[in-house]
Amino acid sequence: MVMVIGLTGGIASGKSMIAEELKQRGFPVIDADNIAREIVEPGEEAYHQIVNKFGKEILQENGEIARKKLGQIIFTDESKRKQLNQIMHPSIRKRMLERKEELLEDGVKTIVFDIPLLVENKLQFMVDKVLLVYVNEEIQKERLMKRDGQGEEDALQRISSQMPLKDKKHHADAIIDNNGTKEQAIHQLERLLEKWVDG
Repeated sequence: MVMVIGLTGGIASGKSMIAEELKQRGFPVIDADNIAREIVEPGEEAYHQIVNKFGKEILQENGEIARKKLGQIIFTDESKRKQLNQIMHPSIRKRMLERKEELLEDGVKTIVFDIPLLVENKLQFMVDKVLLVYVNEEIQKERLMKRDGQGEEDALQRISSQMPLKDKKHHADAIIDNNGTKEQAIHQLERLLEKWVDG
C-alpha cells in the first residue's frame, strides 16, 4: 500500500525540521521549494516563460534569475504574483509527480511531499494524508524574528502574506503542535508514523 504524506505548515512553523526528521528515518522527501529552484534554472521551460513575462531586468549577469529582484516585484503586486504562480505551479506539480513515479518504480511505499502552499493551492488531491506543522502566531513571529534577524513589522508582513495556520487545521488529517520543544514535536511525529506507516 503506497502512501503519499503531504507535509505543510507556514513560515517559521518548524516544517523543515519535521521534513529533516522524516528524511533521517529513511522517508524520501520531495520538496516543492527545491523543485521551484530547479525549474527556474536557465534552459528550463518555466525559466523562459518567466523571463518572457517579467523581462531581462530580473536576470543576474550569469543569466540566472535574481530571486531577490523577482521577489520584490511579486511581494508588493498581487497580480504579478498570480502571473508568476501560473507559470510555476504547474511545472512544480509535474516535476514532483515525475519524482514520485521514479520512487514508486524503485519500490518505495511511503513518500513525503513537502508543500508549504498545499492548502492554499488546493493540492490535497496529490496526497493521501495532510500533515500540518502548527504553531500559534505569537511563537511564529518570535521564531521568525530570531531566525531572520528582522524587526517585528517585517515578520508580521511575511506571516500575514500566508494563510493563517489556524485556518489550515481544518484541512489536516493530523497536526504536529510545535509550540513546545523540538523533542515534543518529534515525539508526536513518531507516534503518528506508528499509526500511519507501521499500523
